[in-house]
Amino acid sequence: MKFLITAGPTREPLDPVRYLTNRSSGRMGYALAGAARHEGHEVLLISGPTTLDVPPGVDFIQVETAQQMYDAVHDLIKGVDVAILCAAVADYRPVACAEQKIKKSADKLVLELERTPDILGSMRTVFGFDGKLIGFAAETNDVIAYGRDKLVRKQCDMIVANDVSKPGIGFDSRENEVILIFPDKEVHLEQDTKERIAMQIIEHATVIEA
Repeated sequence: MKFLITAGPTREPLDPVRYLTNRSSGRMGYALAGAARHEGHEVLLISGPTTLDVPPGVDFIQVETAQQMYDAVHDLIKGVDVAILCAAVADYRPVACAEQKIKKSADKLVLELERTPDILGSMRTVFGFDGKLIGFAAETNDVIAYGRDKLVRKQCDMIVANDVSKPGIGFDSRENEVILIFPDKEVHLEQDTKERIAMQIIEHATVIEA
């Protein structure tokens, strides 16, 4: 099978020095890419900025912003059998990026933000992707409810949901604990290394009937 996997955060520039981002390390997405390649699949990894090494044998595209990731997925999704959108893509970006560094002046600075393009939500309706579609839902409460809502709204075959407020898992951690949400069931994967969690996710992904 051919896999397309997104990973890492995005950076949305405010000026030449500063940007908006999030706490994603990219480890889960890179672990998924490594696991899929280990199982003999062809893998394309599209990643925002991280400090991680690309898994051996994985094709790699580096991006920075949400728009760049959207464009890369749009351009490269043709012929893909399984898409796993694991990246923590910024929901909003500054309306304008200052050409020069914003100097400290007033006590308050008001930023005007706009929505970034919805990559997962565009997969079926805009990109015409008809393969197996897997999304991620990093939540801090009502994990299953929000994950199941996302499954339906984004027309996914599976959502990997986790509680990022729980200490020791998710962002900035080498371990994770997730719930795989399918249209007809839920599968709980107990806390383990992201590499072992990734192997289980790939195993489930390959048997989904798209």
